[in-house]
Amino acid sequence: MTQPHPRPAAPSRRTVVLAGAATAAALLAPAFPGQAAAATAAAPGELQPYASYWFPDSLPTGTPGDGVTWRSLKSWRAEDDRDLAFNTATVPLADRFTPVPVNTTARTGQARNTSLVAFGHTAGNPSQGSATADHYALSQWAYLDELVFWGGSAGEGLILAPNAPVVDAAHRNGVPVLGTVFLPPVHHGGDLRWTRDLVQRDAAGRFPLAAKLVEVATVYGFDGWFLNAETEGGDAELGADMLAFVTDLRKRGKAAGLRTTWYDAMTVSGQVGWQGALNEENTALFQQADTMFVDFRWTPDTLTASGERADAIGRSRYDLWAGVDVESTGWNKVVDWDAIVPTDRPHTVSYGFYRPEWTLNHLPEDRTPGQFHAADQRFWTGSSLDPARPGPKEEWRAPAAVLADRSTVDRLPFATTFNTGHGLRWYENGRPVSDAAWNHLGLQDRLPARRWVVRTEGSRPSVAFDFADAWRGGSSLLVDGDLEAPATVELFGTRLPLSRRTVVELTHRIDPDSGPVTVELAVAPHEPDRAGDPFAYTYVPAGELRPGAVGWTTATLRLGSLGGMAHALGVRLRGTGAGAVRWRLGALAVRDTVRKPHPPTALRITDAAADGSELRLRWHRAPGPVRHYEVHRILPDGTLRFLGGTCQTAFFLSGIRREAGERSARFQVRAVDELYDLSGAAVAAHRW
Repeated sequence: MTQPHPRPAAPSRRTVVLAGAATAAALLAPAFPGQAAAATAAAPGELQPYASYWFPDSLPTGTPGDGVTWRSLKSWRAEDDRDLAFNTATVPLADRFTPVPVNTTARTGQARNTSLVAFGHTAGNPSQGSATADHYALSQWAYLDELVFWGGSAGEGLILAPNAPVVDAAHRNGVPVLGTVFLPPVHHGGDLRWTRDLVQRDAAGRFPLAAKLVEVATVYGFDGWFLNAETEGGDAELGADMLAFVTDLRKRGKAAGLRTTWYDAMTVSGQVGWQGALNEENTALFQQADTMFVDFRWTPDTLTASGERADAIGRSRYDLWAGVDVESTGWNKVVDWDAIVPTDRPHTVSYGFYRPEWTLNHLPEDRTPGQFHAADQRFWTGSSLDPARPGPKEEWRAPAAVLADRSTVDRLPFATTFNTGHGLRWYENGRPVSDAAWNHLGLQDRLPARRWVVRTEGSRPSVAFDFADAWRGGSSLLVDGDLEAPATVELFGTRLPLSRRTVVELTHRIDPDSGPVTVELAVAPHEPDRAGDPFAYTYVPAGELRPGAVGWTTATLRLGSLGGMAHALGVRLRGTGAGAVRWRLGALAVRDTVRKPHPPTALRITDAAADGSELRLRWHRAPGPVRHYEVHRILPDGTLRFLGGTCQTAFFLSGIRREAGERSARFQVRAVDELYDLSGAAVAAHRW
């Protein structure tokens, strides 16, 4: 099978328009964050921070395009990086565990998955979200083992660092994120001098660019690099230099807790030749990397031989990612799945998706967040939309049918508001406080992995993220349908310790056109003995909701009598009268203590546009656990206007306008903890 090699897609007109909307957003939009250097005055449009990108050393000839800045990584210094605070991830990489698989086909300890995702253009990719809900809000972290922040182009830059929201969301779910080093083919503008720049040595024979790559990843807070050397024309000397460079990068990276993935393109000869296999042409490079992405040219025979070769050299065959290109056709892609993940024998190797953001991009121009999540669920779960019952002999072998899901819900406190990281408005305590669309993956909650397992003897209700109402953030969980029999919706695989003090808070409501419903919390004190077996739940009453009930209500449930450990959480719903049920779950929290978070300090405005329409805020991190920060404007009448949130200690504001009678624009920043409790406020003012 011959497939095109990975390359960045050309920017679409639609994407360009949406990216531009971020800087033109009105004040009500969650104008997401940024950093600054010293307090300065700038022209409007100059303060928006973007994800970082570089050439290795020498720059192209000519002039960069609009919105593009050519930079040299060799010359990069953290102390000179004016956008560093916006691009530095703050969420540590979480540990995760593997619950007993929900079906009999998903396996543990065998194939894994990596995905190469382009979240935006190399240049002009906002550091911390933008003012549109039309965004690839990746949330299927349970099936991912590695995420590559894909990009790079000869006209913009070849080395791309992941932006902080992606890293923070991935880390909450235990998924490492890699930046990309892309040395493109000549017909895509590649120049062999950039390859030679990358592997240059200093007077002592060391590799200064390897040191810079490790420094960037360490300072920015991501997990390593995906190396894709595809520029033709090399020789044996260059091949030897590249092998030595990869060896040095991995050695330095391992000392810093980083990883390296090699793409099957350049061989040890220095020539580019996509092998579609692990063989004598690339084994030495694989041995000096942590994993290798096998080019799309693989066949069943080459994958079998690759697995055997990995075994023979003492490496795991599952450190090989067989490439599956889904950029153009998504789940319609014809894949010889039995060559990668056969059902009747051990998996051959692991596999990697190239551009799964197809689930967003193939939808029509007027797509909604709900349509995106429906498509994304089908991609990762299969047409059954229930990982507990994957479709038999389905041509698209969805990850949920192959890979055991993972979870990071293993300690208290744990809370979720089912916020997917984008929305049509922003809600606080069930009330919209911004009517503007937004995206910011760093604000994404930990979300249910098994979407959606529903156990019932009657008709199956639909379960989905819904954006028409929320308790907090941009979305809630909606269960919709006739409940002919009790229905248990499984939510989280957990390992949460329970004590006499453990409390669960469940915030929920029914829509005005819903029939009555009785709600119970489902708690599993043990895991099933075998894959595919259901949990044996204990049910804790959480109340009955009837038509006419006003708004959201919170049920506080004590689990002290259960003791031990909760291995899963879900809800059981019973229709108690006529009519279909439309029930929303807005928040779920498990805690044993409550502590008010400490506020941030030293809030200040570090940069301002000359007309005051754009500002950069900075502050000192609040002591103690912080999930994220939220920024509001204090209006002249004392009311608050929500502006946005960030996990960083910097924030970019745009579209600022003077309010009537206002001498200074005042802003406040509060810390938010894992239970979504708010700290006191740090306040700063911009004088007009």
